[in-house]
Amino acid sequence: MAELPPGRTGTPIAVPKGGFPRDLEGAILELKRERNALVLAHYYQNDEVQDLADVVGDSLALAQAAQTSGDCEVIAFCGVLFMAETAKILNPEKKVVVPDLQAGCSLADGCPTEEFKAFVADHPGAAVLTYMNSHAEIKAMSDLICTSSNAVKMVREFEGQPLIFAPDRHLARWVAREAGRSDIIAWPGACIVHEQFSARGLAQLKIEHPDAEVLAHPECEEAVLAQADFIASTTGIIRRAVDSPSKTLIVATEDGVFHQIRRSAPEKTLLQAPGIDESCACNQCPYMRLNSLEKLYLCLLDLEPEVTVPEPVRLAALRPIERMLALS
Repeated sequence: MAELPPGRTGTPIAVPKGGFPRDLEGAILELKRERNALVLAHYYQNDEVQDLADVVGDSLALAQAAQTSGDCEVIAFCGVLFMAETAKILNPEKKVVVPDLQAGCSLADGCPTEEFKAFVADHPGAAVLTYMNSHAEIKAMSDLICTSSNAVKMVREFEGQPLIFAPDRHLARWVAREAGRSDIIAWPGACIVHEQFSARGLAQLKIEHPDAEVLAHPECEEAVLAQADFIASTTGIIRRAVDSPSKTLIVATEDGVFHQIRRSAPEKTLLQAPGIDESCACNQCPYMRLNSLEKLYLCLLDLEPEVTVPEPVRLAALRPIERMLALS
């Protein structure tokens, strides 16, 4: 597993008095009913967390689920912090809680507010298209938000206009090519998981499995994407894996997606694209894996940690998010 940066060690589990219930899954389901809670989980969560969620999806699907969350009073977000912030931006009247506040994101953390503000100021007249993997303050400076599943469509909303894309440089490069843009101004960020895949290791694995289809996320480096048969968002990868005529699939994204693929296509052989460091499971996001059933139980029990967004920031970020959801 890729390493967390200093200060992101994860919140220790505070064992409740009397310990955890023997039937932890049943206790979580009961708390969901008592709290009138909606549990959202990203595909990169541990299998058991995905199985207890009301909605499992990628960033776009979870934002849409948050937008249409109905009469629930609590949203428990099993993902990373920027996703929970988006749920709060869309639902200021609801309590949004997370299993672990330390579950951040290398892309979001690598785009500090003041530095990005100066970056935007250095490119007057440029519109700002921001990837969902960003903090609320960055979204508040944006004209439009995108996810990997709709980024190409969102770029095309700015035909003939200078465009800043943040914070993932690899996604920016791929989207620019797909949209026929050579002038996108990219913030130099990257995902610590998707940067770990080894182009050389992938080439060797393809030799060993010549009939395998390679599926890759556009956050991967160019040398990895050049070897892919299919490039798509997390949801797109899952759908392709299920529909592909290939019986063996090499997957270059976080291996949390394997759970959903196996549920729909148990006959497929799934191979992880090799990492640069062969000694670790570098395709597992250390932020996502901070969440657990125990922490989900505690956050529903105590209704904390709670995610809040200052109202001026929320209102400024709401506009580009709602625009994205309308266009999607």
